[in-house]
Amino acid sequence: MIKVKKFVVNPLSQNSLVLSDEETKECVLIDPGFYYGEEQDEVKYYIERNELKPVKIINTHCHFDHIMGVDFIRDEYKIPFLAHADDAFWVDRAVDQGKMYNFEMQPVKPIDEFIEEGQTIKFGKADLEVIHVPGHAPGHVVFYSKNDKLLIAGDVIFYGSIGRTDLPGGDFDTLITNIKEKLFPLPNDTKVYCGHGPETTLGFEKENNPFLT
Repeated sequence: MIKVKKFVVNPLSQNSLVLSDEETKECVLIDPGFYYGEEQDEVKYYIERNELKPVKIINTHCHFDHIMGVDFIRDEYKIPFLAHADDAFWVDRAVDQGKMYNFEMQPVKPIDEFIEEGQTIKFGKADLEVIHVPGHAPGHVVFYSKNDKLLIAGDVIFYGSIGRTDLPGGDFDTLITNIKEKLFPLPNDTKVYCGHGPETTLGFEKENNPFLT
């Protein structure tokens, strides 16, 4: 069974996640946006206290607020950073991304391994299916656990809203189509962890999200 720990971090209140396999203690870190020293200390303490074994960093996408802590985690635990190839240009532009919003960003080393739709990410006895959902970012993916009825949605969908589509590579119609065709067929009781804000369910968003009803 997968255990999810959410950390709300950096000035953009981004949700960084640690997903761990409760049996083996192996874990993955998703969208590590740890920007301040105290945020980095908090996640290190959580991993140590729970005797977790980090094995991968996997990103839904690579906008700057989701990669602020990638190199800290990569260097601390000597683990690879995985993301979709179509978002590699965002990693290359990490410093410039930060400048756009008046944040000081350090360069981020390139993606170690590319992931793509249909791939399975394994940690311990748990696994996540990769689903490519562009529209917010060209390389945006989500991670789905059928067994745990869990969807890590990044900035594709939020409680009552959707991700912005006005950044390079974004497209409103593409995002809406992908949500309806790729995510809405999943079970209504699938719990959704968003890149910002509270959790939701797919069933709630089908019925209540003004962008999708």
